[in-house]
Amino acid sequence: MNVLNLVSNANARFFEEQTRALERRGVACETSTPPGDHLAREDVTERSVGDYLRFVPQVARESLAGYDLVHANYGLTAPMALAQVRLPVVVSLWGSDLFGRYGWLSRLCARYCDAVIVMSEDMARALDRPCHVIPHGVDLEKFAPRPKDAARAELGWDPDARHVLFPYPPSHEVKNHPRARRVVERAGDRIAADATLQVVYGVAHAEVATYMNAADALLLTSDHEGSPNAVKEAMACNLPVVSTDVGDVRERLAGVSPATVSDRDDELVDGLADVLADPRPSDGREAVRDISLQRMGERIEGVYESVV
Repeated sequence: MNVLNLVSNANARFFEEQTRALERRGVACETSTPPGDHLAREDVTERSVGDYLRFVPQVARESLAGYDLVHANYGLTAPMALAQVRLPVVVSLWGSDLFGRYGWLSRLCARYCDAVIVMSEDMARALDRPCHVIPHGVDLEKFAPRPKDAARAELGWDPDARHVLFPYPPSHEVKNHPRARRVVERAGDRIAADATLQVVYGVAHAEVATYMNAADALLLTSDHEGSPNAVKEAMACNLPVVSTDVGDVRERLAGVSPATVSDRDDELVDGLADVLADPRPSDGREAVRDISLQRMGERIEGVYESVV
């Protein structure tokens, strides 16, 4: 099967992993991006409307090169996929393209696509049309538990402090970094050790697992999400997660301990203080075995076969 992938940010880590998972299954994937530069911030792009309009004839030309279908990854690329009329169209919505400022466009285009993939049941409910719920997969070989002391020594972290991982740039407003800092400060007041918010971003993906194994908890304070990879990767490392009730986080963490999911600051503080006062691993790894990269590739390929 030959697939033309349209994507606004070809360097998005989960898109690269999706492509590799499909190629391992024998799916030939070609990637095309709109003219102009992508700015990796939520709902912000350096591209103009004109850049996306110039992408329309480009996609029309490329669609003639023997592909079986067009896969629009992220809602902003869906209009270009639909503009060519020869091939079936699959669209994957990632979260901010449904809940952000361009959500109206994603909803409109989803009506005309041959299949729609979303990351969570919450997104499926918001979209309110038939779709496939296929969250981004986790590399269970890369993200696996390892000794905390060794990971901290590698990073140069204080072995006696409590470390809370926040794996997002503070500039991403939707991630709500100020709220994360408040929660850590309040939780730190309740324990007998120093509590540090470790804001980590821009590091190689291969290094993220080291940070997760060095931390005592992952803190997610986002205003909205689809299916946050950081939560699933933390679970694969048995790192306790404290999170707002966004996307599929509550579903993913159901039955996992220790874990806290709440929209109330007091409950987030309680949950974080608990794991910082008594640091211990979670049992999250077993809960994410069904969303490995291999399983994700199988399911997406199944969607392709259904439209072709």
